[in-house]
Amino acid sequence: MEEDTIVLYAAPGMGHIISMVELGKLILNRYPGKFSITILYTCGCFVDTPSIPAYIQRISLAHLSISFRQFPRVQIENTLIRRSAPAIMFDFIRRNDPHVRLALQEISKSLAIRAFIIDIFCSSALPMAKELGIPTYYFYTSGAAALAVFLYFPKIGEQTTKSFKDLTETVLEFPGLKSPLNAPHMPEAMLDRDDPSYWDMVYFCSHLPKSNGIIDNTFEELEPPAVLKAIAEGLCVPDAPTPPVYYIGPLIAEEEESRDSTEAEDCLSWLDQQPSRSVVFLCFGSRGSFSRAQLKEIADGLEKSGQRFLWVVKKPPLDEKTKQVHGVHDFDLEGLLPEGFMERTKDRGLVVKSWASQVAVLKKESVAGFVTHCGWNSVLEAVIAGVPMVAWPLYAEQHLNKSVLVKDMEMAIAVEQREEDGFVFGDELERSVRELMESKKGEELRERSRKMGEMALAAWSESGSSTRNLVNFVNSIT
Repeated sequence: MEEDTIVLYAAPGMGHIISMVELGKLILNRYPGKFSITILYTCGCFVDTPSIPAYIQRISLAHLSISFRQFPRVQIENTLIRRSAPAIMFDFIRRNDPHVRLALQEISKSLAIRAFIIDIFCSSALPMAKELGIPTYYFYTSGAAALAVFLYFPKIGEQTTKSFKDLTETVLEFPGLKSPLNAPHMPEAMLDRDDPSYWDMVYFCSHLPKSNGIIDNTFEELEPPAVLKAIAEGLCVPDAPTPPVYYIGPLIAEEEESRDSTEAEDCLSWLDQQPSRSVVFLCFGSRGSFSRAQLKEIADGLEKSGQRFLWVVKKPPLDEKTKQVHGVHDFDLEGLLPEGFMERTKDRGLVVKSWASQVAVLKKESVAGFVTHCGWNSVLEAVIAGVPMVAWPLYAEQHLNKSVLVKDMEMAIAVEQREEDGFVFGDELERSVRELMESKKGEELRERSRKMGEMALAAWSESGSSTRNLVNFVNSIT
């Protein structure tokens, strides 16, 4: 009898590979011995980092039922270099389609593929898998509200001929969402109709309903009931049936190793010395980074707030508009901050260069608030730790996450950002940090976050919602 396997296909980049590995581990933990997991991944994209091979080797040794299959290197066409980064990435993924087909055909010779689970950006693989008769599911790594927006995106795109980036006075309404979204706050790849990435996103989102189901990294109790209802009742895809959605989170990724674990240890022992619920933690994900001018405003806001703080600072980006930097860099930290800032705040603040173990920091007794870019992994980590947030979105679907966190979930305070570039002044950061740490509203958010942390754990209990959804998914493929 053939052994059953589930094949996962990760989009390029360490974060995408890690999330697929975590999904694979989840299935294996719940169903030991029932399946093996095969993870397909690409090679040659500009988002690849040197840490990927070491990570894959580590996982392969620790989890014998997970095997990896790296595709041959694919070159990015020189003619594409002038396109946007998302357009280049999406074209790169399409160039891997022949490798996907070949891999599925070869794996099928020795194993029974029960399901093929793909990242949303790998949608071009869906028709091939269908052709081969393999049930295909999406793994969606953000929340249900963002999923509702992605499902509805092709529909809302039909309502205008203009690019969302130019509709500065327009707010977009989505099924199930309390608060509309400013059109220019849609994810970057959806903003400009003249960029090929816009039409790629239309393609990706219009293929979601063509799958056998969508696995979503969130849990039912966290999400606004109106959003879950809108998706379940098909309001987000008015023209076709919506496939089943399996909410199986919170899945938290294993953290990448830091280059300097002594610095990471120092930061955790510093937190152990601070009073209970007294520290605000500022960290903007693995890529979020700011201009010198913005860093100076953050420093001013923190100094004036009088609060204890732990602040992770990354090297400023080459292109300030992106607010992103890839990898861990060395740079002159003190040179970036206002003169004397570190000295003046040394009794109540710690500034860390490039990286801190976010999961470990958020679990510390002394941490009372989290200034975050609202990336979904960071949101889930804060939810599990029961820590309320100050929402400062930077890119991707983060403006949408912010809106839901503040208005629907009531687990965050938003910072006011300058409309044209998202800049935040020091006084505004001071206001929001003080509100979180000192006000009655901050106290209510903290209590609400603590309860949500308990619900996150309960979702994974024997009778919890995420356990039930995972069982339903596995029943659907066997």
